[in-house]
Amino acid sequence: MASVGSVGPVAVVTGAGSGIGQAAAIALSAQGYYLVLAGRTAQTLATVQRELSGPGQVLVLDVAAPAAAAAAIADLAATLGRIDLLVNNAGTFGRSTPIEEVSESAWRDVIDTNLTGAFLCAQAAFIAMKNQRPQGGRIINIGSVSAHTPRPQAIAYTASKHAITGLTKALSLEGREFSIACGQLDIGNAATALLTGIGVGDHGALQADGSTRPEPTMDVSEVATAIVAMAALPLSTNIATMTIMATAMPFVGRG
Repeated sequence: MASVGSVGPVAVVTGAGSGIGQAAAIALSAQGYYLVLAGRTAQTLATVQRELSGPGQVLVLDVAAPAAAAAAIADLAATLGRIDLLVNNAGTFGRSTPIEEVSESAWRDVIDTNLTGAFLCAQAAFIAMKNQRPQGGRIINIGSVSAHTPRPQAIAYTASKHAITGLTKALSLEGREFSIACGQLDIGNAATALLTGIGVGDHGALQADGSTRPEPTMDVSEVATAIVAMAALPLSTNIATMTIMATAMPFVGRG
């Protein structure tokens, strides 16, 4: 890992105010990264900042606001000197809705955050990583098992996570000559607010056969462990894609 003066390597985590982003930021801080906590709410980001092991800063940012996202990350690179790691985590599931009832605005809300926002952050980080010295860095896009197999009534989320796979591959391809590694972490049933109500003992989640059943979940800290493992590799090595999931969730096989 490269370092910036006395602050260490720089990691930017989007959606850092809660859930996977919060867990990843705390875990990366423990590994010596200077953390840039990006998200929409200053108060929640400040709370996470107090949980860090080392230095960091808050960046109030809505990734779905195109000019703001690109400009903010470019400014970070200029101020801090470099960006070593981007964890592209900000995302939304949207409302569970049958395909025929999904409005264009609901579709755009999910796509603008999950795909366009991820692209804009990755593009700005890519430019910084290409131009900094030493050259290079790593981008970890947070996907989902929905990049492989959808849940019912989640067409926008499913499409966005399938598209993240294409984004990851394109970044990885074009990043080769600049020592920019890009990988994707597909997650299944991490216990965060996004999954409230689906776990064992809860109401459950709609299944492909039309039933509603609780599903096993895993602690979000396990996802953070996987992110740290991906980030710890030298830039000459890349985990192109990794799936981490609750072992007993209904994903592998039928049902």
